[in-house]
Amino acid sequence: METSGTNTATEPGTAPTGTLAGAPAPDLVTVPARQGLEAVDIIRRAAARDSGVGPVLHDDSGDTLGFLVPPGTADAWDMPGSACTQTNGRGIRLFGDSPTAGGTGWLLPPDSTGPVTDPEVLRAALGEAARLIEAADNCR
Repeated sequence: METSGTNTATEPGTAPTGTLAGAPAPDLVTVPARQGLEAVDIIRRAAARDSGVGPVLHDDSGDTLGFLVPPGTADAWDMPGSACTQTNGRGIRLFGDSPTAGGTGWLLPPDSTGPVTDPEVLRAALGEAARLIEAADNCR
């Protein structure tokens, strides 16, 4: 997953799914699950309040996690080992029974977190998580 921002335009005449009226849809940073879980823990430990991390999606196979970040993040995201895509609201349901179609669910649902994860906080946490994982793997 060494890609950076991928731009996807909304189809004409469609509205973003699950966004608040008039609010732009969040972008989505996807990372390997192990690194993402470490990053969630790092952000939660460092946060002064419980909502330091925004909503987080997991895929059904458990291979990746997706962090909702502010719109526009994909334009400048360049962290190796992760990808950031513009969602334009497609496939993400912030409210209701199911976050997306298919086998994706919420690790941290929107109602239990802040609105989105700050990209700089996420970048720092992902870097720290990668270093922790490398150190743990080297101890074997």
